[in-house]
Amino acid sequence: MKFVSRAEWGARPPSRDWTYVAGAQGVKIHYEGTEVPADLVDHHEWCAGRVRDIQAAHMANTSEGWIDIAYSALACCHGYVYEGRGLHHENAANGNQPLNLAHYAVCGMIGSAGLTKPTDDLLNGLRDAVEWLQQQGGAGAEIKGHRDGYATDCPGDPLYAWVQAGAPRPGGVATGGSGSGSSGGGGGPVASSAPPWPGEYLELRDPMMHDDAVRSWQQRMADRGWSITVDGWYGAQSKSICEQFQQDSTAHGWPLTVDGIVGQATWQASWDRPVS
Repeated sequence: MKFVSRAEWGARPPSRDWTYVAGAQGVKIHYEGTEVPADLVDHHEWCAGRVRDIQAAHMANTSEGWIDIAYSALACCHGYVYEGRGLHHENAANGNQPLNLAHYAVCGMIGSAGLTKPTDDLLNGLRDAVEWLQQQGGAGAEIKGHRDGYATDCPGDPLYAWVQAGAPRPGGVATGGSGSGSSGGGGGPVASSAPPWPGEYLELRDPMMHDDAVRSWQQRMADRGWSITVDGWYGAQSKSICEQFQQDSTAHGWPLTVDGIVGQATWQASWDRPVS
């Protein structure tokens, strides 16, 4: 993930303390909803300034009383993920407190005019942000649009169609969302050969994880040619193999977050990605 922290993009501090949340049902996708310059795709140097402008506009909105930028994270059309309110903080973008507590909010930096269609880099950035919130922020598997449950055009038709298709990475397969199937880069259905994701993140923990899901993934890695002990224990070796697989996948056009954690995307790629 190409992550830009609050300090790196020049965030102002919140006007009051954030409200802590342990997790959420999932993530809702947003867009800016105003005109975004069509040539932003050629000027990544503008993006941090746009995030600062969004924060300033939100904090100046006295009718809403927002204490900070409303989003948990933002993704620009170049694939960078900007930390908004961040992990375990209630956002303010979904319409009211019950909605804000139920889902984190991630904004794709496109608009209702000018730049209106997501780039592949933006979609990868959104996936990175969603998986970051799932793996480290306690977000569930649900991926929805802002218009799901709230009367709004957000996140715009192009992004909402992507959400409905299962929020797939470009050229990959869907790993969640409110749609009924998976979608590849060509827009048609793509069948996954992976067994169902076990619903838990396989990661290095104390005490160490040990179960059949770990064993199944280790066996798949061994079948792919990786030198790994198949014993059901997710230790340092499994974490290292996972990181190497994620790096190799990204290098071969199947982008994954390199974190040594087997989440939904890495689990599916372990079966679906062609052996390189």
